Amino acid sequence: MKVLRQCCGIDVSMDALDVVLMTLQEDFELKIVSSGQFANTKKDIKKLMNWVKRHQLNDLPLQVVMEATGVYHEQLAYALYDNGFELAVVLPNKVANYGRSTDVRRIDDKISARHIAEFGLLKKIDNWTKPDASLLKLKGLSREREQLLNERTRAKNQQHAKEHMAEVDKFTLKRAKQHIKFLDKLIDQVETQMKDIVDQTPWLKKKINYICSLKGVGFITATIVIAETNGFNLIRNSRQLVCYAGYDINNKQSGTSVNTKARISHKGNKHIRKALYFPALTAVQHDEPLSNFYNRLFDRQKIKMKSYVAVQRKLLILIYTLWKKEERYNPEYCKDKFLLEQPQEAALTELDQVRS
Repeated sequence: MKVLRQCCGIDVSMDALDVVLMTLQEDFELKIVSSGQFANTKKDIKKLMNWVKRHQLNDLPLQVVMEATGVYHEQLAYALYDNGFELAVVLPNKVANYGRSTDVRRIDDKISARHIAEFGLLKKIDNWTKPDASLLKLKGLSREREQLLNERTRAKNQQHAKEHMAEVDKFTLKRAKQHIKFLDKLIDQVETQMKDIVDQTPWLKKKINYICSLKGVGFITATIVIAETNGFNLIRNSRQLVCYAGYDINNKQSGTSVNTKARISHKGNKHIRKALYFPALTAVQHDEPLSNFYNRLFDRQKIKMKSYVAVQRKLLILIYTLWKKEERYNPEYCKDKFLLEQPQEAALTELDQVRS
């Protein structure tokens, strides 16, 4: 029987790597070639790669597929990529949804690895590429900055509560103020390091300057969006980007009795949505095309937040466009394009659920 495709599925956990190598036959039967388990260590990752080379069919391309498992998959992903393997990293919910469509009701690590391999055989998945070193550092720093900002907010709330207590120890209040100053210093250090990384990367600095020509979008916002999307590396179109950021619309409709209210899914990258909140408020005040866009939506539905979310979505698409075209923002150009002139249904409803 002729073999059409082969795929290696890996279920990653903190300590173990469960591996299943499968093939797709000419009659579309899925066949397990071999399976195994390795420790999630550098030593055993080398054994895993040798195991795959020993069992794979040399006359067919092989794609290794794994789930994104927090940070536990990163060591394996980097090793496979550096050794020339074709690698795909998929979202766990995609494989879980596929697993529910099968007849298998019991789930363990080996079965999960088999489902991942089957998913790779039946779907066309884009190959994963190693993130740019500068963008990877910026992603880590931007998330560290976000954590520090959240901690500073908590500290200020605690200080406020202490200042309004009937009785408070003056040394306690002093330490609270010192803690806030310390956090301010750490935030400044992180932001300085982010600027230094961009300054040392000319191509990145040039593109971020293009993005910063958007009113409301500053250095921090542009850096967060670029770092979280890895420079839009696997983004094929604006619809996919909208879904990746969680701005796609969920709306359940069936017959005449089921028709839920359309809402954004919130299933995408929350860091991007958080970064675009205040830029959208500023853009509505100072950018004429986006201000007109916001006013049209608000006049129709009288819901401020819904209109602001639509502006956030537009800003994200504009950032993507300026990054790809390497151009400065031109408000006059946008006035004449459908990007900011589409009707309410197109502005607030995204039917194409394309996800990376």
